[in-house]
Amino acid sequence: MADRPDPQPPFDPARFQPAPLEGRGHLVETDRFATPVDLEAPASAFLAALPDFLGVRKLRGLAGAIAGAPRTLWGLGGHVVKVGLGPLLNDLTARGFGHGFVMNGAAAIHDSEVALTGSTSEDVGGGLFEGTYGTADDTGRLFADCAERAQAENIGFGTALGRELIDREAPNAELSILCHAAKHDIPVTVHVAIGTDTVHMHPACDGAALGAATHRDFLRLAGLVEGLDGGVYVNVGSAVILPEVFLKAVAIVHNDLAQKASTDETGDARRLAITTGNLDMLRHYRPRVNVLERPAAKGYDIAGQHEYVVPLLRLAILAHAAAAASDAAAGGAA
Repeated sequence: MADRPDPQPPFDPARFQPAPLEGRGHLVETDRFATPVDLEAPASAFLAALPDFLGVRKLRGLAGAIAGAPRTLWGLGGHVVKVGLGPLLNDLTARGFGHGFVMNGAAAIHDSEVALTGSTSEDVGGGLFEGTYGTADDTGRLFADCAERAQAENIGFGTALGRELIDREAPNAELSILCHAAKHDIPVTVHVAIGTDTVHMHPACDGAALGAATHRDFLRLAGLVEGLDGGVYVNVGSAVILPEVFLKAVAIVHNDLAQKASTDETGDARRLAITTGNLDMLRHYRPRVNVLERPAAKGYDIAGQHEYVVPLLRLAILAHAAAAASDAAAGGAA
C-alpha cells in the first residue's frame, strides 16, 4: 500500500502568480479612517471625524436623503418613544424634517402616558400572573374615548389622541409627539391590530369604534404616501405592524396610479420614487422586504440601539442641511 500514489496530489503552489500590492483595487483607504476630536469640538466636527464605512455611510446617506427631501414620514414603534426620543423627533418636525408620524399602538400608548404622567412602560413579567398587567384605567379610557371621538368628529385616531391630550391639559405635552403634532397640524396615524395592546383589554374598549378609527388612519396614511413622491419614509423600531401597513398603503396608491395610466396615451403606470430607511436593534424580515426592498427606490438599513442611532441621525440631518445651505449661499455670492 505504501507504494501507491496519493489519489489527490496537492496543488502546486508554484502555479500561483502573486501580484504587487500597489495597483490592486482596494475597498479601504486611510483618508476614510476615523480621526480623534476634542471634547470641545462642535457636533459637525464629530460627525465629520467618523470613519466613512458601512453603517456610517448608511447613516450619512439616509440623513442626506431626509435633508434634501420635500417630505419625510416617520414610522414609530413603541420602544422609540419609551427611551425618550420624542423631543428629538419633535425638534426635527419643527425644523422641517418631519411631515407626519405613523405609529403602532404601543408607540401611541407610551407617548400618551408620557404626556399624562411623565412616565410609562410597566413591568410585564412582574404583573402578568398577579393580574395587574395592562390594567391602567386612565390609558384604557383615554383610548376608548378617542376612538369614539374620531368617529364623532370624522378625524383620525392619531389626531383624536393628540387633541384629547391637549384638551385635558396633559402636564407633559411638550414631550409628547401626539401633542406636538396636534398643536402644529402635523398628521399622525395610529395602526393597531385588535388584541395587541393593553388598552384593548379595558372594558370600555369598543372594537367597532377602534376598528373604524384605525381604518380611517390607514386611508389617511395612503393619502400621505400619495404625496411622498421624492420623499422619505423611515421605519424606526416596528418589526411587523408598520411594515405591513406601509406596504398596503403603497399598494393602494399604485392601484390608483395604474388605473389612471390605463386611460392615458402611454399606458405606463408611474411609480412613486420613495427613499426608505429602517432603524432597529435587530434585522427583521418584514422591514427588509416591505420597507427597504419592495416599495423603495433606495433603502438604508441601519442597525443599532434607538437611543443613540436616532440622536446621531438627527445631528447628521442637521449637518447635511447646514452644508447644503452653505453651498447655496456660496453659489449665490459667486
